[in-house]
Amino acid sequence: MLNVLIKNAKVYHNNALEQADMLVLNGTVSSIGAGIAASENVPVVDGQGLFILPGFADVHVHLREPGFFYKETIHTGTQAAAKGGFTLVCSMPNLNPVPDNAENMALQQEIINRDAVIKVLPYASITKGEKGAELVNFEELYDKCFAFSDDGKGVQKDEMMLTAMEKAKALGKPVVAHCEDESLLFGGYIHDGEYARLHGHRGISSESEWKQVERDIELVRKTGVQYHVCHISTKETVDLVRKAKAEGLPVSCETAPHYLAFCDMDLEEHGRWKMNPPIRSAADRDALIKGVQDGTIEVIATDHAPHSEEEKSRGLEKSNMGVVGIETSFAAMNTYMVKRGYITMEKLAEIMSINPRTKFGLPAGITVGEKADFVVVDPDKEFVVDSRDFVSKGKFTPFLGKTLYGDVLLTVYDGEAVYNKFEEVK
Repeated sequence: MLNVLIKNAKVYHNNALEQADMLVLNGTVSSIGAGIAASENVPVVDGQGLFILPGFADVHVHLREPGFFYKETIHTGTQAAAKGGFTLVCSMPNLNPVPDNAENMALQQEIINRDAVIKVLPYASITKGEKGAELVNFEELYDKCFAFSDDGKGVQKDEMMLTAMEKAKALGKPVVAHCEDESLLFGGYIHDGEYARLHGHRGISSESEWKQVERDIELVRKTGVQYHVCHISTKETVDLVRKAKAEGLPVSCETAPHYLAFCDMDLEEHGRWKMNPPIRSAADRDALIKGVQDGTIEVIATDHAPHSEEEKSRGLEKSNMGVVGIETSFAAMNTYMVKRGYITMEKLAEIMSINPRTKFGLPAGITVGEKADFVVVDPDKEFVVDSRDFVSKGKFTPFLGKTLYGDVLLTVYDGEAVYNKFEEVK
């Protein structure tokens, strides 16, 4: 168990950042305050210029196991998450076998119990095999999963989504939706915008996302289910969620760092720029930034989606959808959102640490007397993204070669250091 005294850091405590010392003894947060004296045999770290934030939480990652271990494993994925400052991730269900029954859920949970270095909460699928034809047995699965999602695909049938929401509501479980109307895709694979027109690519319309969000919000009005929209990318979706929240509906959403950092005119002819939904226009990006600022978007998630080199080296048209992001998420958000003055470090802690937990009824924050769960970061450390340094098996990121600011120095989960760059901390 961890023993350390971190002096003169900025600690996120009681919903605010304060200059303070933090003492951890035997893996438990012993005290937070000014002038804490060092105990015998407890390593002391100079925290001047550093931040101590609650461990980051990502409600949208693809750990690829079981079924696709060549892309990622629960072990490599959670190691990568720890390096990125995360102490909790939620594993999406597009696996083989799909976690659509108790037996398949147990198979995934067995690997999590054996190999994960941080907390992993698995999703169950909404439909059997994520094929959209038949609903899973919600009663069989609700106590074994974080939430229900068919991530990777939208539920196309209105009546099926309505029934799914009714069942989830009765069991007290959220529905987490990948919103994509397949009738509006027209074979597209990047945003239907200026870059697609200039380079002869087929575009994915914004309507394919927001029309299904619109449908689902109407179903939330009927059911009252807790509803969370995955990886939103369009200005229309931001507006729909904003209005739903103003109406008092139990609706929330997430976006990812790459949608806040880039627009479609930043694209290059490489698979590392291909994900679903796609990076959209500058107007969409600006609307997402405003949505983060005003609280419409309460959660940042990475949609960490590793693929093999062969799967991502076939250009924009033919590469698989999905990019990695769990090792660069903090630095990307710090660089593109905090350093540019869009949000404060307190806000970053809320959307990367606190809200992803509290929105789903999980404990959050750094609490004296509780097991240590936090990350220590240097917000000013500059580096150039080199995917060869990634712990993840996935190496394809739109941030490749970009200069980012922000280094994770120590990640502590359940009282243990799961990632550590401090020589004095053993």
